[in-house]
Amino acid sequence: MTAVGFFRPEFVESFPAPMEEGALYVSIAYSTCGHLCCCGCGQEVITPLSPAQWSFTYDGENVSLTPSVGNWALSCRSHYWIRKGKVQWSRRYSPDEVAENRERDRHELAQQAGEITGGRFARLRRRLGAWRW
Repeated sequence: MTAVGFFRPEFVESFPAPMEEGALYVSIAYSTCGHLCCCGCGQEVITPLSPAQWSFTYDGENVSLTPSVGNWALSCRSHYWIRKGKVQWSRRYSPDEVAENRERDRHELAQQAGEITGGRFARLRRRLGAWRW
């Protein structure tokens, strides 16, 4: 596989198997986007859509994802933006920066879950105590 410089939007209910190189799949039904990593490694990248994770815009022709896609768990560790279908490469993050981003993401997800459930998530976490999230 080769590196991808542009993604075309494909609106689907669920992602096909296998995914096609250069396709950015958008599932409104599952509030999720998916694509093959644009570095060419062939790994599937899933981006859940939510206020604390990713959002997308569609201008009638192209799709953009916000924020950037940092594939920290993949061996390629690629980091890029998808803006109006075009791939814009970003710098590699240090291990400390990756850890900081992951912690911030966990905090934002927990905060969002607390807002959605009216605080039930926080109360459940207190009751479970040492359970790892």
